[in-house]
Amino acid sequence: MSNPSNFRIAHIMAGAVNGGAELFFERLCIAQHLQKLSVLPIIRKNSDRKRKFTEVGLFSHELRFGGLLDLSTKYELKRILKDFSPRVAVAWMNRAASFMPRGDWINVGRLGGFYDLKYYRQCDHLVGNTKGIVEWIKNQGWPENCVHHVPNFARTFPDACARRPSYIPNNAPFLLALGRLHVNKGFDILIKAMPNLANTHLLIAGEGEERQKLENLARFLKVQDRVHMPGWIGDISGIIQACDILVCSSRHEPLGNIVLEGFSATKPVVALAAQGPVELIDNGKNGLLTPLEDETALSKAIASLTNDAALSQRIAIAGRQKFEREFSQATVLQKWYEFLTRIEKI
Repeated sequence: MSNPSNFRIAHIMAGAVNGGAELFFERLCIAQHLQKLSVLPIIRKNSDRKRKFTEVGLFSHELRFGGLLDLSTKYELKRILKDFSPRVAVAWMNRAASFMPRGDWINVGRLGGFYDLKYYRQCDHLVGNTKGIVEWIKNQGWPENCVHHVPNFARTFPDACARRPSYIPNNAPFLLALGRLHVNKGFDILIKAMPNLANTHLLIAGEGEERQKLENLARFLKVQDRVHMPGWIGDISGIIQACDILVCSSRHEPLGNIVLEGFSATKPVVALAAQGPVELIDNGKNGLLTPLEDETALSKAIASLTNDAALSQRIAIAGRQKFEREFSQATVLQKWYEFLTRIEKI
């Protein structure tokens, strides 16, 4: 693959501190930088994100990306882009897209969900990270030749040593769930499944506004001693290697990065049948799918894996094979590069 170092791309992210899109934004910027593309991340003020870029020699700009009273960001963003002179500028999600100026570059909006397309009026092309999102965009009236599918690549954990937290017994089945503590993530459904999973321990790595409700639910169901919510975990690699099953309990999930990370780590994945997991999982082959809002079916699927080591291993291996074919870093970087060099200004 030819990657000319004079190919210039700006990535604009005005998202939160944590989140699946934000983490993939960081991984993609760094990977394209190491790929020898000329990359400029433009971010909402975030010292940790800026430090990650600085550590690999990647310069980034910080802007406010505030509300209605923020009159400076759009001006500053246009000035930075004109100075950098990218071939392509990629706006990640609604807030960044709403600030995008027109210029001599190609504007791309990157969507990881079914967002309101009014924010993307300044974009020449849109890219969705699932086929379902791409079809939805087309159905909203966007011309087919301006809508593209480029998936995410997941984190890999090749050198990580398994690290089971001290509060999870060595002989207990260990479930892992990741994500913001938000109603869409369906962690309440997963906690409701726990009374049917005797001796099983669950770790939910994340933080958010639903914490108190989830803690109250665990106490009400008398499973609080087996449901652990330590907050965000900076380095999740050792815990992923130590867990027995990754669970994606989202009732609404356009993609499901945890599914890809389970595939990557060769761990069996159980997911509710939301949009993204349905697109990724061939039920019974590389993962298990259960109906939405059904904690009984979820607990039965989890138990089928904890009680059958051969089935668990077979599903985990099939997931890893799908990851290598479609979602490895090398595969996705190639797809991004082909997309970026193919599109034209409209």
